[in-house]
Amino acid sequence: MMLLNTFSLPVTEPTWIFLIVLVIILFAPILLGKLRIPHIIGMILAGVAIGEYGFNILERDSSFELFGKVGLFYIMFLAGLEMDLEDFRKNKIKGLVFGLLTFAIPMVLGVWSSVSILDYSMTTAILLASMYASHTLVAYPIVSRYGIARQRSVNITIGGTVITVTLALIILAVISGMYKGTSDGLYWLLLFFNVVMLGLIIIFCFPMLGRWFFRKYDDPVMQFVFVLAMVFLGGGLMSLAGMEGILGAFLVGIVLNPLIPRVSPLMNRLEFVGNALFIPYFLIGVGMIIDVRSLFAGGTALKVAVVMTVVATLSKWLAAFFTQKLFRMSRNERGMMFGLSNAQAAATLAAVLVGHEIIMENGERLLNDDVLNGTVVMILFTCVISSLATDYFGRKLAVEKPADDQPAGGVPGERILIPVANPDTVENLVNLALVIKDPGTGGDFVALNVISDAVSSSMHAADGKSGLEKAARIATAADVNVSMVSRYDMNIASGIVHTIKEYSVSEVVIGLHQKSGFLDSFFGNLTNNLLRRTYLEVLVARFVMPVNTVKNMVVVVPPRAEYEAGFKKWLIHVCRMSEQLDSKVTFISEKDTVEQLRAGCRQSGIGLSPKFEERERLSLQEEMSGKISPEDVLVIVSARGGSVSYDPALDRIPQCLAKNTSIGNFIILYPEQVDLEDMVSFSDPMGSGA
Repeated sequence: MMLLNTFSLPVTEPTWIFLIVLVIILFAPILLGKLRIPHIIGMILAGVAIGEYGFNILERDSSFELFGKVGLFYIMFLAGLEMDLEDFRKNKIKGLVFGLLTFAIPMVLGVWSSVSILDYSMTTAILLASMYASHTLVAYPIVSRYGIARQRSVNITIGGTVITVTLALIILAVISGMYKGTSDGLYWLLLFFNVVMLGLIIIFCFPMLGRWFFRKYDDPVMQFVFVLAMVFLGGGLMSLAGMEGILGAFLVGIVLNPLIPRVSPLMNRLEFVGNALFIPYFLIGVGMIIDVRSLFAGGTALKVAVVMTVVATLSKWLAAFFTQKLFRMSRNERGMMFGLSNAQAAATLAAVLVGHEIIMENGERLLNDDVLNGTVVMILFTCVISSLATDYFGRKLAVEKPADDQPAGGVPGERILIPVANPDTVENLVNLALVIKDPGTGGDFVALNVISDAVSSSMHAADGKSGLEKAARIATAADVNVSMVSRYDMNIASGIVHTIKEYSVSEVVIGLHQKSGFLDSFFGNLTNNLLRRTYLEVLVARFVMPVNTVKNMVVVVPPRAEYEAGFKKWLIHVCRMSEQLDSKVTFISEKDTVEQLRAGCRQSGIGLSPKFEERERLSLQEEMSGKISPEDVLVIVSARGGSVSYDPALDRIPQCLAKNTSIGNFIILYPEQVDLEDMVSFSDPMGSGA
């Protein structure tokens, strides 16, 4: 009885506050998902229910202020981090036009409607219009589900998102800055100078600092904390400049984008922590300050909500319509652009919260409670409309897409084998496998430790177990299933070959053999025997720096490589690696092969802009002695003996690499061959391996 007497509303005990928030984060998506209400709306509605204007269960204390700030920065950081910069470069003209249209039309209609219909001041009207101009790709997972992520209309919308969100955030930052200092000429001059200088620091210094840190420290916790520190440092620098900190967080996301592959443990951790805690906490806090009852209590609240929703939706449709007409696109492409760009979420919430906190000279808020409540209604309807439109037109585009437009990526049931003989190379091998793997397939990895009967020892078994566990940790952190296999066999090569058959492996990623003596070969017997006994694609890799810090890829391709059975497959892997790492790629080969490489890159469906260099006669020795910086990776496409592209010069690759010690990072790629039964060599009947 005493326990009940001590319990009162609103709850103020930190333990119970955190528990209630966690329960909401857990169950709100489950309940509202059945109603097809987006999760972002579910969290906001839950905040309305538990807040002061709902059932008054929780008080919006300092914890919501702190986590709200973190969540707001996190939303904008992830928006920049998840941008496909290569798609933006590829469709930069169309994306620029659509971005300017989807910014300008909502601005014009937004200012007109706010001034003439809602009777707001010009400053309020401009900020409100910038909220209509920005949009969030809430419906993008639908595009991925239908396999149309490389469609022209999708790429244009992604490119336009960069433009319109950046411009909207600049308007927000400028208006916010007007109320942080004097508005004379000197203030604007200093504001411009500070923003440019600190912006250049973020753009040029942050990537260099990030590249240095990732090369020096591989501890996952340290990398995660480092990235968060960069986010808030960027936000803090923009705040010092007099702009809104969310612009700095968004900019940090863009500049760190090339260093954090979309399929990587670090990206998975960043998204997991943000989506599991920071962002939901922020959204619940937003809901707690909303008074839904005011929409039905008379006055202008309902009118504001209707005007905001209609103007935001109409302006985005007009932007898609004019873009369609300018570039002679289909009606379904227009519908896709409208569907993806109609949803208002992250930047809109940022703007309304910042504007709601600004107190003008007359004591009123720049964006009053009516606008705050109307924003929630607008977000709800635009997210629902966006999801329905994207789903409808996505199905149509998926059906009408011609067969040759289908991306050639991925092998159904893709399964990559990673031998883990050396624990020091495991991390780079797994990360290499992650960036060549098709994220759209349900494939997985096989981490293998082979204990040879000839050298069996407890120390080898312990090292192998350590390597398996390390590979599993890295891959599972990126949401990739891993089969850990430890087996005894008469030699390592035989163990790998047997595992390939038992687990239906599609590719092998193996580290460079460590020479055991002066007479030992560059590759070692293991690699040589493996190449003789399997037809699969094999990548022999050595990296002296983390894979995600690669800036350039130089791919040397022998003549007639296009006639190999695995030509398209390895080309897709190279293109995907370049895309995931956001690195530049240059293909070097003879004229006829270069033409096939161009066509293969176009057909791959992977958005990148490679360079091609033709040679009258390809000399591997000259290419390997060229300028390869420590931040580059040299990819040499080789061939097995007897294959159509085989040349005796390929046998000299190990000697050339051994002499040229300046090449620290390289991959020697052996394309997949026609599936043949294993052949026994009478000179090596046991297939002895290292």
